[in-house]
Amino acid sequence: MHRPFYETHNRAILSVLLVTAFIWSLFSVEWGGNLFHDGGIVTILQIVKAMFNPDLSPRLLKLALVSSWRTLAYAVAGMTLAVIIAFLLGTLASGILVEGRWSRRFSAGLFRALLGFMRAVHELVWAWLFVAAAGLSPFAAIFALAIPYGGTLGRILADIINDVPPEPVRALRAAGAGRVQVLFYGYLPMAMADMVSYVMYRFECAIRSAAIMSFVGLGGLGYQIQISLADLKYNEVWTFIFFLIGLVVLVDLWSMRLRRGLVS
Repeated sequence: MHRPFYETHNRAILSVLLVTAFIWSLFSVEWGGNLFHDGGIVTILQIVKAMFNPDLSPRLLKLALVSSWRTLAYAVAGMTLAVIIAFLLGTLASGILVEGRWSRRFSAGLFRALLGFMRAVHELVWAWLFVAAAGLSPFAAIFALAIPYGGTLGRILADIINDVPPEPVRALRAAGAGRVQVLFYGYLPMAMADMVSYVMYRFECAIRSAAIMSFVGLGGLGYQIQISLADLKYNEVWTFIFFLIGLVVLVDLWSMRLRRGLVS
């Protein structure tokens, strides 16, 4: 029995569609003299030149450290709450806690839809909503990170749980283990390494998101970058950017050591 054409050539079809969309996007750009505004080239050169001469004055370095700590605090608090949300909703979205095929489909569909809603709205939009409701409070930044990241992590956790090999799970059930015991002693140990790796990756993203949300006025590296940009102090901008890069690199190194310890 021959498989349909779109199933046997799906990669080729997808590649053609992506190349076509890329070429179409190139022709959609107006490549004329209006691509840069007056003085745009000069501004770009000034920004690039400032990259090699960041402001390293003690006052600015102290401000960058305080702002980095605030950005990191937002990311840590937001990701902690996101992991809790992801564990609860992701487990329910996997459908492993209910019996019966239709019950599993209903549970998986309902909670996957909820997770989809949570991650469909960008964290910057959530930040605007929470700032409008609660003012310039740290909780606005924390919840704005926790909701979309919890939705994304929950979806990945549900998929990882569903991809766990069934043999160890069947052995636990045959030994009389309940569904919650199977979750903690069967699914989670086998999914832990992949989940931790993805959580650490999203933690890096959360640091960048926390910096971006600072533009709303919640403080942090993004807020300082915004002020320096408004004052055209590009050497200060690069100082804050380098601190942001340093935070991401440190989290990446920590992630590598943590994952190495889990798989060894």
